[in-house]
Amino acid sequence: MPALACTIAILLRRRKGQTGSNGEFGVTYHPVVIDGADRGGRWAVLCDHASNEVPDFVNGGCLGVAPDDMARHIAYDPGAEGVSRALGAMLDGPAILSRFSRLVIDPNRGEEDPTLIMQLYDGTIIPGNRGISDIDAGERLRRCHRPYHDAVAQMAAARRAPVLVSVHSFTPQLRGRPPRPWQIGVLYSTDTRLARPLLARLRAEPDLSVGDNQPYTGHLPGDTIARHGIEHARPNVLIELRNDLIATEAQQKAWAARLAPILIETLADANL
Repeated sequence: MPALACTIAILLRRRKGQTGSNGEFGVTYHPVVIDGADRGGRWAVLCDHASNEVPDFVNGGCLGVAPDDMARHIAYDPGAEGVSRALGAMLDGPAILSRFSRLVIDPNRGEEDPTLIMQLYDGTIIPGNRGISDIDAGERLRRCHRPYHDAVAQMAAARRAPVLVSVHSFTPQLRGRPPRPWQIGVLYSTDTRLARPLLARLRAEPDLSVGDNQPYTGHLPGDTIARHGIEHARPNVLIELRNDLIATEAQQKAWAARLAPILIETLADANL
């Protein structure tokens, strides 16, 4: 089954004319994309899980996971890229987007985190990660994880008094678990200067069910917000959107248009 999944994935990549680091089809792989690098506002929009791409240097571009599973939340955050791009434009800040699947290596984990490279996710085994060697894990760090964080650091340092907002999406229901009732979640750790007032502001919206550190906790040592926000005392917040609500481009733009003025208003009211 893993071999069949890889064959299908390679054929699809060839059909689309895609390639990775080896340039086989004339395209060079880049692990991060910055949309609007020259924008001058305070905000930087981070999208850790923008893509489900597996670069060619990782098992020839395949982890042995079926295409249907690679299209699920286990491989990336569906809809988050579109929201991030639109939100960055509305906030006059860059959107920093990963270009590798979280199953290759998770940029929202510290380098020593045991879940950095997952072997099982929401009931799906990841054959290409089974028994991964230190050499292969190190290559993924060097060619994916670290360049992404270098780009985030560069864009944050280029802002005057930078503010970080990280955009993620979550599945309405994990396998074997109850449905998740929230449309949006506000996640935070030890720095709540922006998150707490944003949570209150969103809960004032009559049509929203808003999770407080749901569907996940925002406290994850070494994650993107901890590394680029908390460690530098930069105002920060992580927003989770339910992925069935941002499935289309129109929905992604609509949520960005809804969130942008709320974020601007909340930041101003918090005197940050």
